[in-house]
Amino acid sequence: MQTFAEQCLDIARAILSHNLESIKEDGSVDPVNGEEFRLDEPGHVALALGEFNRLTGETQLDGHDIVDLSARCITAQTFMPEEAENGLAYCALGLLSFGPAKDRNPVWERLQEITQNELDKRLLARTDYQNHHQAFNVAKAVARFSMGLSKKDETGKLVDRFVNRIQENSSNGFFDDEPEGFGGAFNLYGVMSLVIMRQALQLHANMHLRDRKLPSLRTVAEKYLNLIHSVVREDGLGWNFGRGIGAYGQMHCISLLLQALRDDWIQQKDSAKSLDVLRRLFYYFFVTYLDQDHGCLVIRDDERNTVDNHTTRMANFDAARYLCQWSRIARSLKDASFDITSPTARRSGRFVIFDKGHRKEQGLFIYRDPDSKLHIQLPLIASNNPDSSDTLAFPHSPGIFDWPANAYLPVLLPELTFGENKAIPAFYGKNCVTGLGLRNSFFFRYEQPNLITLDKKSLNFGSCKVSWIFDGNKITSEFLFTVKKQVSMDKMRYVVPIGEPHSRYRLPRTLKLGPERQRPIVLKDDFFATWTEPEEVMNDPQYRTCYGNIHYLQVLQRDHPLVMRPNQQYRLTVSFEPQIIYAEDA
Repeated sequence: MQTFAEQCLDIARAILSHNLESIKEDGSVDPVNGEEFRLDEPGHVALALGEFNRLTGETQLDGHDIVDLSARCITAQTFMPEEAENGLAYCALGLLSFGPAKDRNPVWERLQEITQNELDKRLLARTDYQNHHQAFNVAKAVARFSMGLSKKDETGKLVDRFVNRIQENSSNGFFDDEPEGFGGAFNLYGVMSLVIMRQALQLHANMHLRDRKLPSLRTVAEKYLNLIHSVVREDGLGWNFGRGIGAYGQMHCISLLLQALRDDWIQQKDSAKSLDVLRRLFYYFFVTYLDQDHGCLVIRDDERNTVDNHTTRMANFDAARYLCQWSRIARSLKDASFDITSPTARRSGRFVIFDKGHRKEQGLFIYRDPDSKLHIQLPLIASNNPDSSDTLAFPHSPGIFDWPANAYLPVLLPELTFGENKAIPAFYGKNCVTGLGLRNSFFFRYEQPNLITLDKKSLNFGSCKVSWIFDGNKITSEFLFTVKKQVSMDKMRYVVPIGEPHSRYRLPRTLKLGPERQRPIVLKDDFFATWTEPEEVMNDPQYRTCYGNIHYLQVLQRDHPLVMRPNQQYRLTVSFEPQIIYAEDA
């Protein structure tokens, strides 16, 4: 792992070298053209600089004083408005990375007394969050106690509260980022929260408390480690559903895997598999998101986009921070090696339950067919953002089945409009069942006793049954709608996006569609919809994905009312047999 450690450090140096000039005199960060400064960015910068110093011991980089830059960023973050909670936690960990105890910390000595007092006050302030911000409270508590700003240590209590709420909000031990209301936003922020808390505990001055709390985190982390092993595609594409994916879908997963390998959370018999997954995740990240000519991370350009709250500056400093962390952990893995044979993948289909109760069931169906290379993630989870397609219940597989990063589309799902309400068979299910069907095909079925709208309101007059069948690279989807009373459906829409990976930042052997595309066939349509002319969207930034560009939208729609009668079934059955090739074969 020494070569990997050195490679990570070299990349981190390059990224920092190209972004340190963006730090202004007041500690704020100058955004790239077309983007805006975020209130939490100085904290992200401070943690990246702290991790670099912690790894190398260096205080200078390309003529820049790392200690001075960190002090400026921490000062700027300290006096930011209250809502930048994550930035405050990051800057606290960044400060702690330069050394425990304030009397031996060079950055603390650079801070003015008014900043030291304000930072102490801000770290003490607590808001009891129900979402991933609760992990930042753990980081703040660790920093405040370890720096000697408080004799009372709240870390243990906060870690216990975080873990207990996971158990309260999920029947299977996964993190719900939006438990209030409808609930069920199971996304990548569960992985991120574990990574941040484990990093914070590593910096804790009391190693005995750290050792006492690690088993609690391990119980949750093992759920995600098993999930990561299942979702990583042959070409290294990692977590690709829910909020905050793209480059972060690679980075968060790599970090959790490395932390688990260091802490012996992965059994010896599974270490080879974990190292293979880690290798593929990193290689995909390295080739897909790094501009190797200029040494910076590219998350937004003419072919790619990402969520609005991820800026290019923030992503670059986060990448530098993670790379330093990976390098440091890799150096401690003495006997680990990437020179291993990849295990032979088997054809499989399984449903990972996130939560199962009397109101709803949520989870992730994962299907893999090594012969055709088809590997999909089909989430049945709620969404934090109704204007997004990231959490919709369709087969997620960038390059094969794509979706826009910042726009809602009914991707491979029928959207029924009733007045002001748009119902779509996503977000939750009941009676979720998976198993083997005819000719060793895999099926995934669920019901929705009440149709649900995009803003997660139940429509009590109708229901839906959904069935997905996977046979090799052939996929058949069936949606069966019924209503309890006569109702007028204003229109129906079903969209098939056609895209491809980035033309430059992509692996040679990443998966993409061949000339025949997804080959959709409508087998049954009781809505009497018609295909419209393909809509060209390749020049519309709204329809770019986190991985590449969408070129066309194939839309099946009925644009005039349909009177739906009670107890009558309305079926839409569509099959796909995508032509899957490697990018290098195109």
